[in-house]
Amino acid sequence: MTSLTCVAGLGVSGTAVARVLAGRGERVVVVEAAEGERQLAAAAELAGIGVETRFGAMTLPEGVTRVVTTGWAPHHPLIAAALEAGVEVVGEVELAWRLRPEQAAPWLALTGTNGKTTAVRMLTSMLNASGRRALAVGNVGVPVVRAVGEPYDALAVELSSFQLHWSGTLAPHAAAILNVAPDHLDWHGSMEAYAAAKGRVYERAGTVIFNADDPEATRLAAPYPGAVGFTLRVPKRGELGVVEDLLVDRAFVADPVEAAEELATLEDVRPFAPHNVANALAAAALARSLGVPSEAVRQGLRDFVPDPHRLAHVDRIGEVDYIDDSKATNPHAAAAALSSYASVVWVAGGQLKGADVDDLVHQAAPRLRGAVLLGADRARIAEAIARHAPNVPVVDIPDRDTGAMEKVVTEAARLASPGDTVLLSPAGASLDMFANYPARGEAFARAVRGLRTRQAAQRGTRHEREH
Repeated sequence: MTSLTCVAGLGVSGTAVARVLAGRGERVVVVEAAEGERQLAAAAELAGIGVETRFGAMTLPEGVTRVVTTGWAPHHPLIAAALEAGVEVVGEVELAWRLRPEQAAPWLALTGTNGKTTAVRMLTSMLNASGRRALAVGNVGVPVVRAVGEPYDALAVELSSFQLHWSGTLAPHAAAILNVAPDHLDWHGSMEAYAAAKGRVYERAGTVIFNADDPEATRLAAPYPGAVGFTLRVPKRGELGVVEDLLVDRAFVADPVEAAEELATLEDVRPFAPHNVANALAAAALARSLGVPSEAVRQGLRDFVPDPHRLAHVDRIGEVDYIDDSKATNPHAAAAALSSYASVVWVAGGQLKGADVDDLVHQAAPRLRGAVLLGADRARIAEAIARHAPNVPVVDIPDRDTGAMEKVVTEAARLASPGDTVLLSPAGASLDMFANYPARGEAFARAVRGLRTRQAAQRGTRHEREH
């Protein structure tokens, strides 16, 4: 009898894994906790190709010889049972690596606490500008297992710490780490384990690329001779960096000692912010490792369209800018956003996932003009502001319903003065109040549009009274 694979999870990746394995003639059973409308529909589709789905029971099916997980933690009961029984557990990305055909497209892998999706999309744009057929896959939303058999020239692979934890044999053409800061500690158990998962991307990489301005990324790259750094400073030999308003390569050139090659200008990076320049340099380093010419790097940056909810400008009302950075689901991401503006009314809160916010608030204190807090862990942020920025006014919004964001924006507008930026950069996950971070950002944008409408109506009423 053929071996039996258990797929843990019926999300996008789990469904893709089940389809691919069933298409190869393998026996597959999917285990899923939630029995919602989407899951039932996916299960019905899989049943049509002979894949069984078991809902609710988080036990290891009898006869399973391999588990493919789509992000479940090692302490999950089913995963723990598999490990205890000596059953191999791999991730979807690891499975995809093993299923690569001969002459498969090279992988350019990238990880980090923040900026992964932006950098991977920048990289894909550079590769496409060079004439290569490339696709962004992995944590960016397209399962790698679905793409490995297709005729691409390169795959830009975004990897999360969860995916790297369950990957043991990946050997990408090049691998980069953008940054490493506390996140997902509830999943990994410690900062050390989280950083170690990130570092796995380097273990078999052909070229190691790291953020020379990030201490943890630098530490993880240290064991690898010839590692290529990128920096917001003037680059040393073997680095990419910034000279005045230019992005410059001193690594992938014929003579790194004497020569440097201009790749792009700061104006080519959109939206402009220091951390996005770092994203662009990381993407450029990965592209250059594959021989992409400087002209394509620059054109790729110019062609790149930023994803929503990443420093997205929503509106300017009464000389106050409203910015949606809902994607900032951890303190490190929020710190990068806060550092991009001089005077901020900060909208923050959500699920901190065990992360500390003291350093974030301490660094941001000089820029804060006010804060409006919502969500499950807002009290922890308020306590940090009281310690490090006691003169900053704080408004607490305890509401958890759909109208909470309207109150948030109203209070933020009250705190803001001309020249300020109202910045939604929550530093926490969204699931305590919203379906996901895009839903949170969309609620913020709707509330800002509502603010404009209310203010316009108030002006109209005053005009009528005066006349």
